[in-house]
Amino acid sequence: MLIQTRQIYKNFGDLEVLSDINLEISQGEWVCIIGPSGSGKSTLLNILSLMDFPSSGEYFLEGVEVSKMNEEDKMKIRREKIGLIFQQFHLIPHLNALENVMLAQYYHSSIEEEDAMFMLKKVGLSHRYNHLPSQLSGGEQQRLCIARSLINNPSLLLADEPTGNLDEQNEKNILNLLCSLKDEGKSIVLITHNLELASYADRRLILNYGVLRDE
Repeated sequence: MLIQTRQIYKNFGDLEVLSDINLEISQGEWVCIIGPSGSGKSTLLNILSLMDFPSSGEYFLEGVEVSKMNEEDKMKIRREKIGLIFQQFHLIPHLNALENVMLAQYYHSSIEEEDAMFMLKKVGLSHRYNHLPSQLSGGEQQRLCIARSLINNPSLLLADEPTGNLDEQNEKNILNLLCSLKDEGKSIVLITHNLELASYADRRLILNYGVLRDE
């Protein structure tokens, strides 16, 4: 089992955002989480990415309880096992495409330009390696984000509305890329309002008022 949560609760003061989240995701599985705005989807993704912590409960990643690790150990897990794809691209504006991917390598281990170029080729951007983010279209910037998330070969990809800012053609490009990553055995947890995108997942879950259930 890649992911297992046991009775995860998350409170912000008196507000209970997540309630008794029990989630299991296998290696190679693509799971979509859908639900209305304010239902706790991003909060759950932040906990799965170790960017936040539950108020109570347990989170196991590859059989290791990770939610109660210290910050240094959590950072190591994020670098080595988790790839993050956001709706907002969070690219470094003064670095070109190749350098943005290599920066993720820098925080992981050694910097290998050849590996970074391979990832750009994988997402169809090798010909744009020397372009700044401002010189790339929205779809190209999102593909660059995916290349950056893949550079350290994570076992888990977490995506928050990855097509939310894209037009129909670029949305299809990202969908095709996610499908190819699933075929390669990557595990994907994706938050989306896009029901067409969610239809490609192995499993769809609904999060509403902090309660998670099968579709």
